Amino acid sequence: MEHSDPKEPYINTSDAGAADKSKTVKNEVWEWAKALLIAGVLVFVIRWFVFAPFIVEGPSMEPNFYTSERLIVNKILYDIRKPKRGEVVVFHAPEGKDYIKRVVALPGETVKVEGDKIYINGQEIEQTYLKEALEQAAKEGRSYNTLANFPETTVPEGSIFAMGDNRSNSRDSRDPSVGFVPYKEIVGRADLIFWPMSKISLVHFK
Repeated sequence: MEHSDPKEPYINTSDAGAADKSKTVKNEVWEWAKALLIAGVLVFVIRWFVFAPFIVEGPSMEPNFYTSERLIVNKILYDIRKPKRGEVVVFHAPEGKDYIKRVVALPGETVKVEGDKIYINGQEIEQTYLKEALEQAAKEGRSYNTLANFPETTVPEGSIFAMGDNRSNSRDSRDPSVGFVPYKEIVGRADLIFWPMSKISLVHFK
């Protein structure tokens, strides 16, 4: 009969397996923690520096945008290039609120609003984003824009002239309390309607 040497090393394989399993679990937990941390940083960066949500309040952009609709605003675009006519922008208004309006005239251009017509550098521009509303008003024999005309004025450098799509119910660059909007006050461009779900769509600029 063989007898084991009491001095011979003894390895408990069950303990070793448990240690390996514990180490594997710890590694997985650490990998998940790193992934969540990176995801959190990315969300923070995207939220504050690239895109931001915006909630429409008031009727000034009807019939294209309505109260309580939620938009995604591109905050980095205008760090790359200047705003273009027809784009919908969010900007800091003098009263401390953020307004959403449409870019109508650019720096150095002359702008004049006469009834439903808008003239840029003396030429009437097409307002495709209001085509149906303007045509409906014309059929009814009325003006879509019932606010006072805006005399021909040159847009200062580094600023835009912005108007609400609801021409008769919008506080915008025609109002001296708002005036021309400096680039530095523009938050970004509205790119996407994401709520309500039935209206999910990209924002059209022409």
